[in-house]
Amino acid sequence: MELFKLPPRWLFIKITTEDGIEGWGEPEVEGRADTVKAAVEEMAEYLIGKDSRRIEDIWQLLYRGGFYRGGPVLMSAISGIDQALWDIKGKSLGVPVYELLGGAVRERMQVYSWVGGDKVVNVVEDAKRRLSQGFRAIKMNASANLPWIADSPSKTMDIVNRIESVRDAIGPEVGLGIDFHGRIHKGIAKVLIRELEPLKPMFIEEPVLPENRDVFSALSQYTTIPIATGERCYSRWDFKSFFEQGSIDIIQPDLSHAGGISEVKRIAGMAESYDMALAPHCPLGPISLAAALQVDFCCLNAFIQEISIGIHYNERVDLLDYLKNPEVFDIEEGYIRRPVLPGLGIEIDEDKIRDMARKAENWRNPIWRNEDGSIAEW
Repeated sequence: MELFKLPPRWLFIKITTEDGIEGWGEPEVEGRADTVKAAVEEMAEYLIGKDSRRIEDIWQLLYRGGFYRGGPVLMSAISGIDQALWDIKGKSLGVPVYELLGGAVRERMQVYSWVGGDKVVNVVEDAKRRLSQGFRAIKMNASANLPWIADSPSKTMDIVNRIESVRDAIGPEVGLGIDFHGRIHKGIAKVLIRELEPLKPMFIEEPVLPENRDVFSALSQYTTIPIATGERCYSRWDFKSFFEQGSIDIIQPDLSHAGGISEVKRIAGMAESYDMALAPHCPLGPISLAAALQVDFCCLNAFIQEISIGIHYNERVDLLDYLKNPEVFDIEEGYIRRPVLPGLGIEIDEDKIRDMARKAENWRNPIWRNEDGSIAEW
């Protein structure tokens, strides 16, 4: 097993079997790569000498064997290992992973990409650029450091006006997701949601922090806009109360945080039984995206996939840079074609990875403060 810390904020794992089959995974918590790396290394003793085909047994061992479980670090470590084991199994049998999970239910998958929004500068131009790249759906942040509790009407209207300018630029046929990043209080959320309804967003993401689950129930009764959340939920148990409440419409588990392919497939099945759509979160690297697509292509309730082609949060390394076959992520009329290569369907450029690993830095998300000096949600 080898681990590679890579720019801009990624961590890759390579697991090699005794007969030489290599599997790749992406275990990471953005800004905490060294912490997750340590967790993966601690789990390695449970892997050495095990049968790589027994993916479910290994998953349960890693999840339950340490007594303490769940959370972003431990589940992200399991996620990367799980991805790599599925990659190995698919390669050993000569089929894509989705074939081992029931087979494909679609021939192409709709995708969207992030265009900014924290700052006013260039957000309209960035949206138009994404359309020129083949996207037919985009997502923007609603605002940067809007105070959590309350603010002036002028500031909330600035947010609405900025989002409206993007909608005017892209037209009514393009999907527009709006991400609040859990940065605001339910009082402001109610105001903004009501003002944004005429713009017909594709969804509103994390209107409040996911730990405020009861608030989601209140907001869902307040608007007709679909509500999405899930990037900070790490297992089916974290999603359970959302399912039972019926308070969200779209779940967004991250394949590098929520237990990998094995767990997200289970979460997706649970969501389908509650009439909820699947839209995996993925502002990450090529392995995480490849794993997400394997789930998308075998889950009927998957409706759109996040993808970070190009720059995300001003980071200058493209996920395509690490692949020998970047064409697998080609976008045509807003869709990615069904992958056909075995395993995760990607060919990793290991020479590039080893070279870039020497240039990795300790990425951290910015720390924001409100005008009064209090800490703000990033």
